[in-house]
Amino acid sequence: MTGLDPTKVRELLARARRDVEGGILPSCQVALGRGGELEVFEAFGDASTDTRYVVFSCTKAFVAGAIWALIGDGAIDVHARVIDYIPEFGSNGKDVITVGQVMLHTSGFPHAPLGPPDWYDRDGRLAAFARWRLNWEPGTAYEYHATSAHWVLAEIIDRVTGRSYLDIVAERVTDPAGLPRLLGIPEADQHDVVPLELRGEPPTADELEAALGIRELPGTEVTDAALLHFNEPATRALGVPGGGAVMRASDLACYYQAILHDDGTIWNRDVLADATSNVRNTFPDPLTQTPAMRTLGLVVAGDDGRAAIRGFGHTTSPRAFGHNGAAGQIAWADPDSGLSFGYCTNGDDLDLLRMWRRGNALSSRAAVCASG
Repeated sequence: MTGLDPTKVRELLARARRDVEGGILPSCQVALGRGGELEVFEAFGDASTDTRYVVFSCTKAFVAGAIWALIGDGAIDVHARVIDYIPEFGSNGKDVITVGQVMLHTSGFPHAPLGPPDWYDRDGRLAAFARWRLNWEPGTAYEYHATSAHWVLAEIIDRVTGRSYLDIVAERVTDPAGLPRLLGIPEADQHDVVPLELRGEPPTADELEAALGIRELPGTEVTDAALLHFNEPATRALGVPGGGAVMRASDLACYYQAILHDDGTIWNRDVLADATSNVRNTFPDPLTQTPAMRTLGLVVAGDDGRAAIRGFGHTTSPRAFGHNGAAGQIAWADPDSGLSFGYCTNGDDLDLLRMWRRGNALSSRAAVCASG
């Protein structure tokens, strides 16, 4: 563990192990990277270090990585309108939306529906795009687009390259980063993917009010039923660009090390610097009223004392960046310490307050593991 504090690492692993041994989660993996290398990788419960997980919205950073590569090529302009790449998208007032707004979740169609069977082929996806309507004027607010935005980004990748986004993510991002294929895993190659399991009970209205000041969480498309859909082999094979990547915690930690240490091999230096530090969206989150702190594809911890609400814990630097996923998946890098952290679990903890506290506890412990 070069450059890591063994005591702090043990504390991190003990915290990860605790909820598995207590029966709250069926399994988890924990990984730390530093200096361009994987330094720690452990598995607990019904998993080994060979086990793979669906990482849900951690996927978004990998699709963003493909977009960054194409921006560097001059193939994608974030200031261009989506219809410059996908003319079929321009119905119902969506003709004004820019690529940048889609990447920043300010494009105004957070709840646009796209699921089976339409998502299995391009014609079905394009027909859905044409039906979509705006919830609000693009560029005027922020609301998380759980899957809709990344279907559009995937189609843009397809249009500018003439090939599938699944192959472009592999060839331009994960292959050069030394990682396996993570999106669009064939059904015959899913034997080591662990299924998601529902655990625990939802928080009571009183618990929600004490923690968040509300007695009921707003409805979103990220429902337990939607997450369980990713247990289906056909859904994993599809490679949903907003949430369907399959990987290990080590892959998350190593990807963020690749971002920290890329020398221009994978990404244009200026594009990568912009993507990891230039906050373009500070609109408040509609639930927490916390500024979004979003770059083109990532979230930045920030120095406003609300990094924990963004999923970074309490001890990362303000410059830390990453993108977590549903059901408690964690992925970030901290340029100040040089650490990257990946955490995967297949326990969908219905007690969302406990899940958020677990995530912050893990991130807070991970962020102090550097020894100097």
